[in-house]
Amino acid sequence: MSAGRNCPLSYRYSPSALRVEPALPADTLYVVGGLYGNEPALAATLRMFAAEAGRRHLVFNGDFNWFDIEPGSYRRINETVLSFDAIRGNVETELPGDASELETFGCGCGYPDWVGDEVVLHSNRIMQQLAATAALFPELQRRLAALPMWRRIDVGGVALGIVHGDAESLAGWGFAQEHLADEAHRPVVQRWFDEAGVRIFACSHTCLPVMDALTNARGERCAIVNNGAAGMPNFSGRPEGLLTRIATTPAPPDSSWYGMRLDGLYIDALPIEHDTAAWARAFLAQWPPGSAAHQSYWPRISAGPAYRVEQATRF
Repeated sequence: MSAGRNCPLSYRYSPSALRVEPALPADTLYVVGGLYGNEPALAATLRMFAAEAGRRHLVFNGDFNWFDIEPGSYRRINETVLSFDAIRGNVETELPGDASELETFGCGCGYPDWVGDEVVLHSNRIMQQLAATAALFPELQRRLAALPMWRRIDVGGVALGIVHGDAESLAGWGFAQEHLADEAHRPVVQRWFDEAGVRIFACSHTCLPVMDALTNARGERCAIVNNGAAGMPNFSGRPEGLLTRIATTPAPPDSSWYGMRLDGLYIDALPIEHDTAAWARAFLAQWPPGSAAHQSYWPRISAGPAYRVEQATRF
């Protein structure tokens, strides 16, 4: 196991840890994962959230940092996110770590075998540069280190578990679209629902979105909602980021790319339509051609991944 593929034991938790009283009830919940330092996407997300009525709640579920190595951008991103509810991703977990931990675990991404070694190497280099920026803000580092690894929230009386990776690890890939396509993996996911006592898992981490459904041991319908990335394109030829909206009321007309119903709840993937030209300029100013992030991510930022909307819908 090498840096970027292995994770510390502190990343681990039991699904049963989510069997607690919910943090708060809500009628509309936004789950925003994988912002990756995209300030225009953050501004667009907050405008969307402000337009929601009733009891609303927004959770940033990790990796809101990544490309934001410019100190001003890093400070703005973190001060804004930390004014809302948030859990930490592997990026935020590794940022306050010491140099030896970065050497051992790198980005803490827990990359599976299907991710190439070059991508892993680039991610570790990105983390080193981001950590140098983070070191300029010790108070923000302290606040990031104090963030939880998961949240338990109810929407319309339905229990939700909000995680970054999967039901057992902050950097787990058990809710990746590749694993959910494997029939042999589905009993594991069913067990996670039963142990956690939730009906919905909302996550991100794996960078590609998927919305899937299965039943728990009691025959109740359950859902996995992975929003992919709020700060990067998620589908070929589509520049928008994605967030997850879970609510007792329908999403605004024509605002959802896809969605499902579960016990009176509307679960939708909403595109984050932001100033992509401004974001491209900001990215290139921080990560010019030849840099680690440019090599790994510019093709996706400029054209989207080789992934289609119909591949993300499994319900």
